[in-house]
Amino acid sequence: MKKIVVLTGAGISAESGLRTFRDSDGLWEGYDVQEVATPQAWQRNPQLVQDFYNMRRKDAMNAKPNAAHYALAALEEQYEVTIITQNIDDLHERAGSTNVMHLHGVITRAQSSLNAALTYPMEGWEIKMGEVCELGSQLRAHVVWFGEDVPMIEPSARICQQADIFILVGSSLAVYPAAGLINYVPNQVPKYIVDPNIPDINRLNSMIKIEEKATVGVPELVKRLMGS
Repeated sequence: MKKIVVLTGAGISAESGLRTFRDSDGLWEGYDVQEVATPQAWQRNPQLVQDFYNMRRKDAMNAKPNAAHYALAALEEQYEVTIITQNIDDLHERAGSTNVMHLHGVITRAQSSLNAALTYPMEGWEIKMGEVCELGSQLRAHVVWFGEDVPMIEPSARICQQADIFILVGSSLAVYPAAGLINYVPNQVPKYIVDPNIPDINRLNSMIKIEEKATVGVPELVKRLMGS
């Protein structure tokens, strides 16, 4: 069975109503990312950061997978599919994808503020101050902040090296180290990009371009790949 590797970014979640700071001049839902998405922000004002991610978690849980998420899940009928996502929501899983790697964490889990490897499933949308991990440290969102390591980047790079087909959806390749993953895909592998605004950068020139929003372009591509 051929291996398809899909790298997804904010564009696929945006169509489910989830915004990111990249859409609005460094602001995420009205907050400066330096105030809510860095270890320094957590040290300065943990309550603000906790409240911010509680609201983002509530938004993510209320959002629904869209046609692009469901189309990617359908690819598993004919291919071995790995989705590598920069997004912190769980919409791929809820659409039925069974092999999803979250580069930047997933907001529906909590993690220890002392040891990022200690993560826990959540039942509701809220982490309260005073809720602690097994080491006794405060629980926080399982999200990789700016300035923190991206532990899933090396396993993701290895997966990209094994791709028979590579698909990029809804990412401007502006966020590193995720943007570097395309460099690990073998040269001869067919590469597709689905985005309504494909950036004019050299490393995308060899890709097959589908200039559509994800909910249109991804189902179209999936039909093509599945021969229907």
